[in-house]
Amino acid sequence: MNFTEAHTRIRPHIRHTPLEHSVLLSQMTGANVYLKLENWQLTGSFKLRGAMNKLLSIPESERQNRTFVAASTGNHAAGFAYAVQKLGLRGEVFLPEHVSPSKLEYLRSFGVPLHFHGQDSLETEIHTRAYANKHGHILVHPYNDPDIIAGQGTIGLEIAQDLPEVETVFVPVGGGGLIAGIGGYLKSYNADIEVIGCQPENSPEMSVSIERGHIIEELIAKPTLSDGTAGGIEQGAITFDLCKKLVDKFILISEKEIAHALLWLIKNRQMMVEGSAGLALATLLKNTEQYQGKNVVLIVCGRRLSYEKLQKIMGVVIS
Repeated sequence: MNFTEAHTRIRPHIRHTPLEHSVLLSQMTGANVYLKLENWQLTGSFKLRGAMNKLLSIPESERQNRTFVAASTGNHAAGFAYAVQKLGLRGEVFLPEHVSPSKLEYLRSFGVPLHFHGQDSLETEIHTRAYANKHGHILVHPYNDPDIIAGQGTIGLEIAQDLPEVETVFVPVGGGGLIAGIGGYLKSYNADIEVIGCQPENSPEMSVSIERGHIIEELIAKPTLSDGTAGGIEQGAITFDLCKKLVDKFILISEKEIAHALLWLIKNRQMMVEGSAGLALATLLKNTEQYQGKNVVLIVCGRRLSYEKLQKIMGVVIS
């Protein structure tokens, strides 16, 4: 994967998001804490990077004559739909049946046809791949694709540009595309950089799969505030081996810890972010003693927190 080429390719179409030093978090934890604000990305999450890189990696003459399809719980769909609209391409989006009303309303604004299938992201992904194969469409997968991973890895490139002395990065993990990309770039930049995978206790598919030595087939997920990282992993996903190679450690986070991290950001940064974006902060707050004096980066991966999720957060904290 060539991260530099990916960055050159997508740079005119994305936002180089801020890497913001947090004085308060640094004082609280004893680390030098920086927030990589992908919640400020044009579509509200990092997913635009991978989708745009995938589409632009295909020759323009072929792009104009094909239909592209994507499966997502929301953020990948938004990035894909934005990219399809901006590039003037044909696209279709498949979603699980439980997508939040607020995400659905936003997706409909792009005018891309929406289809619903399955109860979780993995079920939707499997159906969408079959649909693409049947109709000869091009699948824009949320994580199981080198071009997608390279696009997400441009976050690592930007971090290295803005903070050359970065020592540790905390990354939310679902299917593994984000951490495979960021880890892939940063480990090539400096092999000593520590890459920490952050997962909810209620949906630890990647960490459990790596622990067992194979992608687990049974779905072990329970409901989680971090819906952006929830669900199973596609069999044969290239992110599995990449995560084994690149991730130094996985740390699991409880629902209460996620909720407290999200409320901390609302209270102290006036920043409304989605559940998966609270994982990195929750992980650092749970392990501050290990990172004293280190330059650490927390990936704030997205901003779409629905009103329904906010109500659940309040309920978790109060209970």
